[in-house]
Amino acid sequence: MGFSKSIAFIVLFDLLCSARIARSDLDGVVGFLERAKEPEFFDWMVGVRRRIHENPELGYEEFSTSELIRKELDALGIPYLHPVAVTGLWATSEPGSLRLSPSEPTWMPLRCRWNIYNFFGDQVIRISISVVPPVFYGHDAHVAILLGAAKILQEHRDDLQEEVEWEHKSKVPGKMHACGHDAHVAILLGAAKILQEHRDDLQGTVVLIFQPAEEGGGGAKKMIEAGIVENVDAIFGFHVAVDIPVGTVASRPGPIMAGSGFFEAVISGKGGHAAIPQHTIDPILAASNIIVSLQHLVSREADPLDSQVVTVAKFQGGGAFNVIPDSVTIGGTFRAFTKESFYQLKQRIEEVIVAQASVQRCSASVDFLNKDRPFFPVTVNSKDLHGHFRKVAAKMLGVSNVADRKPVMGAEDFALFGEVIPAAYYYFVGMVNETQGPMYPGHSPYFTINEAALPYGAALHASLAMSYLSEKHTPLPSSTEKVHDEL
Repeated sequence: MGFSKSIAFIVLFDLLCSARIARSDLDGVVGFLERAKEPEFFDWMVGVRRRIHENPELGYEEFSTSELIRKELDALGIPYLHPVAVTGLWATSEPGSLRLSPSEPTWMPLRCRWNIYNFFGDQVIRISISVVPPVFYGHDAHVAILLGAAKILQEHRDDLQEEVEWEHKSKVPGKMHACGHDAHVAILLGAAKILQEHRDDLQGTVVLIFQPAEEGGGGAKKMIEAGIVENVDAIFGFHVAVDIPVGTVASRPGPIMAGSGFFEAVISGKGGHAAIPQHTIDPILAASNIIVSLQHLVSREADPLDSQVVTVAKFQGGGAFNVIPDSVTIGGTFRAFTKESFYQLKQRIEEVIVAQASVQRCSASVDFLNKDRPFFPVTVNSKDLHGHFRKVAAKMLGVSNVADRKPVMGAEDFALFGEVIPAAYYYFVGMVNETQGPMYPGHSPYFTINEAALPYGAALHASLAMSYLSEKHTPLPSSTEKVHDEL
């Protein structure tokens, strides 16, 4: 690419808009929010979100969702390229122009994700498509803001039937958006609309990236391999939250979400009749000892101040009351907040499983499933971008509505972008309205979206992008100006 610097934003699905934010002037951010709350604008975002909600799709199968996004981009006059990573796409919004310059590389997408949950017995697979937001390519500042703003995570589990009765309930049996990524797509498109309306004020080009298969499907990895974040200097992402009041956002500098991986092990023995166990080698007994031993990895080997988790959530073996099976399969997840601790856990999980199986005269094989479900690294927020986030969010929402967020053991493939981009930042957009009662957590068949949160996500994401570009575009003092140097 012909750009020396770039910056990108990702939101687990969102984008931008209203008055121009020149240099360090943040007065326009309030106008962004006012614009996003206008009835026509708000109703449009709600309509997009509801159409996506009605038709959830599995990861790398989000063809209808991708088509919907393309139609909305066409209506906004935003050019795009498709497909990227099977069902993904990317688009650009440039200052004073609706066209892609043939003389400039245009391989920088917006990011949007669609996630889906598949439940096969005890096994849960989250396959999602995310919309990667606009990348701002600074013509003068050489800055690109990859507003990875929408996470179309179309969550689906094979047996996750939506239990909320309303007009726009999922029309696909056994599938539903149960994490809010339909809202993320609407937010990203909302931010894109705002930015497009003010493209003459942009200090760079916005690239929108729509990413498939966010959780478990390796979507972010494939988008990175496609080259969408080359030369990007910074990226922002977000997720709606059911434990934060609407109108409030939250985040923190440093680690905010854990690194995570999965494992599956087959413990093999010798089956036989339960009445004559002496003629068998019982893999169920071996697996039971393995599970207990795995719990000691955290309680007895990890520093109590270094948060780690090992959970066995799958145990499959046998089908009769009086027959000892030949083999048992167990599986689970492990998480940590440092790379060193994460890979130490991985090593010890395999060692414990193999050794404990041997004690019980069984054999064991361990698969970390990294080919189909890449490990997610720790999500680490840039300290510099945290300052930028607090400044912009406080101006828009008020200081009291910008909260600190405690680290969580959940994981996010946004972290993969953080490994290849110098600065990354992830935050949460509140949805709670106490007058409407408590909200159900994500992945629940009773999960709902408070659509009043959509304008806040769209306006803030747009503001973060535009203000960042404006600051990067600020020229240095000329040699004729008086400059005060300090040691």
